[in-house]
Amino acid sequence: MASRIVRSSKYRHVFGTAAKIELTYNGIKPSKSAWDSNKVTANRKFIGVVWDAGGGGSFAVLKSNAPGKLKADIPLVCGHSADVLDIEFNPFNENLIASSSEDGYAKIWHIPDEGLTSNLTAPVQSLSGHKRKVGTVNFNPVANNVLATSSNDFSVKIWDIEKGDAKNDVSGHADIIQSVAWNYNGSLLATACKDKKIRSIDPRSGGVVAEAEAHQGVKGMRVTFLGNRDKVFSMGFSKTSERQYSIWESRNFSKPLSTTNVDTASGILMPFYDNDTSVLFLAGKGDGNIRYYEIVDEDPYIYFLSEYKSGTPQRGMGMLPKLAVDVSVCEIARLLKLTATAVEPISFQVPRKSDIFQDDLYPPTSSNEPALTADQWFNGQTSNPKTMNLSPGSVPTSKPAQEFKPVVKEDEGPKSERELRDEYEKQKKRIAFLEAELVKKDARIKELGGN
Repeated sequence: MASRIVRSSKYRHVFGTAAKIELTYNGIKPSKSAWDSNKVTANRKFIGVVWDAGGGGSFAVLKSNAPGKLKADIPLVCGHSADVLDIEFNPFNENLIASSSEDGYAKIWHIPDEGLTSNLTAPVQSLSGHKRKVGTVNFNPVANNVLATSSNDFSVKIWDIEKGDAKNDVSGHADIIQSVAWNYNGSLLATACKDKKIRSIDPRSGGVVAEAEAHQGVKGMRVTFLGNRDKVFSMGFSKTSERQYSIWESRNFSKPLSTTNVDTASGILMPFYDNDTSVLFLAGKGDGNIRYYEIVDEDPYIYFLSEYKSGTPQRGMGMLPKLAVDVSVCEIARLLKLTATAVEPISFQVPRKSDIFQDDLYPPTSSNEPALTADQWFNGQTSNPKTMNLSPGSVPTSKPAQEFKPVVKEDEGPKSERELRDEYEKQKKRIAFLEAELVKKDARIKELGGN
């Protein structure tokens, strides 16, 4: 007779609860761009949403403590000349947010503590260097002011955003880069590419540590690191168009440790991993489901826990940092579900009868203090994130706005005939690209019945 031993886990009964209507953010106009990004990001002070706005690219920054119905004419961050594709807050400065755009630029914006009172058009730093649209922005989880950007020019650049310099340039991709993620200590990057390959990359040397063809399907892929477990989690589609995920050793992609088909839905799976509890959330874009799993170190490496279901499809999803959770109700994670008209917080809690602090659910977590400066990181130093206790009274409500002193460089132009020729060729290619984009937009306008 087969054994029926039930696997023991404190997270088997985790349940998700949507916020009441008065605690949701209504009147949202999310971007309709086909580019695959989460479209929403958050910290303890603000929520950022990629916005649907004509005449260039925009995104909204909402105060997290002011839910409810938004005014029709809310102020926006609107300094890009084409669609905004991705946004992310600086983990060590809650008032700084990075954006990337089809216009070929990434930009850094400072949001005042009181939020936006008028449209913000002037970034504190503009990162120029990519030759095509910039699809992703990802802050280093350990080093202050270090940002990775990826572009349709098939490159990843690593920036010191304070100095405005692209210190390192990672090549080796053969197609569009669809997803980028840092590992736990910020020493490796993982990428998912349209050539069906995932890559583990040393961002300081630019060398590819490992690469493999991950998923046979033609649809998009995502990739993330599983915290300090030194493993990579990839999501894509099988040859028969089933949603599929795999787990890999971060420095050895010779074969996956585990591969599982999920279902036949068409939307990509958005991953969110909580390193403190080893719980992984997979939110299906275009459906209303959020599956969650527990990651372990032995085969089969992943166990299904449960599923949050909703009839309202999600266009995007974000996860608040661990410092934002409510420990008094044993909340282990809070996701922000972006729908066609709203941002809806979803709280995931572990049922406990006691109202005292449950220290087994809350080990020391990554703090909002950097472990390294940008110079230390670029000079080769590596460190784990600084940690802090989540017990009541240990976590400050929020940090005051910090000073950010960007070095804004003046463009002195080419200094020699060769530089002049190189710049001429560069601008020729950029003009050709922009003209091609205009032709596409004109064709799209005609399709929609415009003049």
